[in-house]
Amino acid sequence: MSAEVTPSNHDQAAPRDALTKLAGLLQADMEACSKAIVSRMDSPVALIGQVAAHIVAAGGKRLRPLLTLAAARMCGYAGGQRHVHLAACVEFIHTATLLHDDVVDESRLRRGLDSANAIFDNKTPILVGDFMFARAFQLMVEDGSLHVLRILCTASATIAEGEVLQLVTQHDLTTTEERYLDVVRGKTAALFSAAAQVGAVVAARPLAEEDALASYGQDLGIAFQLVDDALDYAADQAVLGKTVGDDFREGKVTLPVLIAYADGTEEERAFWRRVLEDGTQTDEDLPHAMQLLERHRAIARTVERAAGFVRSAQAALSIFPPSALRDALTDVATYTIQRVH
Repeated sequence: MSAEVTPSNHDQAAPRDALTKLAGLLQADMEACSKAIVSRMDSPVALIGQVAAHIVAAGGKRLRPLLTLAAARMCGYAGGQRHVHLAACVEFIHTATLLHDDVVDESRLRRGLDSANAIFDNKTPILVGDFMFARAFQLMVEDGSLHVLRILCTASATIAEGEVLQLVTQHDLTTTEERYLDVVRGKTAALFSAAAQVGAVVAARPLAEEDALASYGQDLGIAFQLVDDALDYAADQAVLGKTVGDDFREGKVTLPVLIAYADGTEEERAFWRRVLEDGTQTDEDLPHAMQLLERHRAIARTVERAAGFVRSAQAALSIFPPSALRDALTDVATYTIQRVH
């Protein structure tokens, strides 16, 4: 399985530790962001602290707040801590959606550990997720910029719309690729886009640079989700951090499935209708589904589609002058594809 990805100009093979490299360039900012997150998670309600501690212990790449910090610094921001607080805000929005998603999807693992709903119950993560959304909006208001508030509020609403749209398309093999991409743009790419765009806003950069970073974030987010959907059928569980085949068991119609269904024989299509639309599955069905995906190169073709979005994301950065941070953001886009290999 391979996909052609245009590498950054400064290096013909972007390193697999691109996120580590980016975090290293922003070490002080990331430390300040982590402190802000922990501080804002504090609550006199003990159960909130327990769930928060579990989430922090689970770790995570914190890619979205990294995008805010990197964009702000790349744009020349040096005026205070706005970028740190907005990066924390972005992480709160993301974490809130994860808590809610795990309940909706009945997921038992998150980042390789038991999910919050597996440890506590369904009510607790929903309510703690609401608390984190509230904290995020407090941070937006404290920032004082109506433009920032508009960007992040719009992203929050778009995420919710994307999640509902995914629920609508679940079990529906008549879903088109464009409809599937609408789900991805909503539930994943919207926050990537907003996270990057607000970095330009705090640096008071021209609208063209805001738009470029919003485009970078959106295309990066789409590529990221496409690869995640491929990994659900192709990854090792320890690497994936969640149970392999979750999407299959939940009846989610993702791009690998759409490709295999479109190219499949009538017998193969009947199989997909039984397991995804009817929800009648046996222990042998997931391995068979993976065989069908391999037969039609559905994983490789999904990654190829993701590679197109990676190239688009990298091209959006060309408006900015060369810098270590621009190179690192370029490499992060390439890393999105490398996760498959």
